[in-house]
Amino acid sequence: MSAASLGLRVLATAEALPRRVVPTAEVAARCGVDPEVAEARSGVRERRWLSEGETALSLGAQAARRALDTAGLEPGEVDVLLNASGSQLQPIPDGAALLARELGLRGAAAYSLHGTCLSFLLALHHAALLLHAGQARHILIVSSEAGSLGLNFAQPESALLIGDGAAAVLVGRAREGTGEGVQAMRFETYPEGADHTRIRGGGSLLPPGHPDADPLAFTFDMQGRRVLRLAAQVVPEVLERLRPGLSTGLPGIDRVVPHQASAAGLELMRRSGWPAERTETTLATLGNVVAASLPLTLHRALTRGAGPQTLLLAGTGAGLSVGGLILRV
Repeated sequence: MSAASLGLRVLATAEALPRRVVPTAEVAARCGVDPEVAEARSGVRERRWLSEGETALSLGAQAARRALDTAGLEPGEVDVLLNASGSQLQPIPDGAALLARELGLRGAAAYSLHGTCLSFLLALHHAALLLHAGQARHILIVSSEAGSLGLNFAQPESALLIGDGAAAVLVGRAREGTGEGVQAMRFETYPEGADHTRIRGGGSLLPPGHPDADPLAFTFDMQGRRVLRLAAQVVPEVLERLRPGLSTGLPGIDRVVPHQASAAGLELMRRSGWPAERTETTLATLGNVVAASLPLTLHRALTRGAGPQTLLLAGTGAGLSVGGLILRV
């Protein structure tokens, strides 16, 4: 999947994080791993986990309200609400409807775009298409995650990575003559990696009450080395199809906003010749916040206000899926 240039303006971004800060030493103790080794291998020093009274829904609504306040818009001015989260609030109704209810949105289109860790990229591209077609003026994208609720502490390589949090990005029509928007997009899936990262339980293949549905089937399972091997094979090719030269450098790119998969995942990106000083990272203090990692990192990059710039948003997700989007802001 690729895209021609599509006008889009980022009107506001916001984040909402749980109150509880969890140091890696605490998670390492639950996993039975040396804390220094755990931090070195994961790249995570601390992350946020939900505490009492907090949910992925409440965090998502909080981030959305902050984005609307920043842009000076009322909820009724939102035409489309896109839920771009890797984990479900519940199977039915769609999580976007629950979020719309929290925000008081009535009559706006509200639905989900699900591409696990790359959900935000898909939603951003989808929003650009809607704006280009004149079908919306203001689109609110919300990614909210509570991955800590599904961790298997017998699997340290994943348990040490995951954090909770939410981000919201409000977009509208581009201003003429600015070049704002999606310049290019590429999204490819390599299904030989479908079993490398998964939560098997909860769907129709393995519903609750199924004889094979043991408790671990409802926790996050990741075969990290297999993911990295496959990603190392396919990511450079996908980057070249996104824009020639991206597998060895940053032609026409000011800054990189990567998915915060893991220390090894970020190192894989750096091997493409992307200087560390031009790569945004939040892994050390937020961990891997699944689909919210990209918009959280984007929010922090834009909050510093560097002026007009061209960004590369890129990463991998379960599937194995690889995605990249070039955004002019």
